[in-house]
Amino acid sequence: MSETVYLSIGSNLEDPVGKCKDAVERLKKLPMCEVTKVSSLYETEPWGAVDLSTGKQDNYINLAVEMTTSLSADKLLVILKGLETQMGREDNGKWQPRVIDFDIIFYGDRVIESPRLTVPHPHMEERKFVLEPLNEIAPDALHPLTGLTVVEMVSELNDDSYCKKISE
Repeated sequence: MSETVYLSIGSNLEDPVGKCKDAVERLKKLPMCEVTKVSSLYETEPWGAVDLSTGKQDNYINLAVEMTTSLSADKLLVILKGLETQMGREDNGKWQPRVIDFDIIFYGDRVIESPRLTVPHPHMEERKFVLEPLNEIAPDALHPLTGLTVVEMVSELNDDSYCKKISE
């Protein structure tokens, strides 16, 4: 059985635009997965923390991807973490700069709570950098816990951070 999955992808190190485009190309080559929609690229300001070594962070490039997969959520997570490692990601700590970051936002209409994975992604409804790209490709996608669509979450968003579409 195939599920529709929404991913958020972000980067703010080592050519973030190139890293995000490379991430999408790598997703297109995954077995048992088909990328069906890709949002524009968005430049966004960092969320949550500054770089501990410099006291600041560069802006991120973010996008959303819709894909279908017959992989379990756990197996997909393992594959995405493997892609992050292949692309040069190191564990810099929570909310720190990163070469690439894949987050599973929705996995069908499932609610998943495990030590490794929480879906829908926690805090997604507070994050413009997640919701704006997702709204572009899936405005009617439903949050399985709140029952709100993505477009409704965008309209209720209390995040005035910088978020600008930079490419189609």
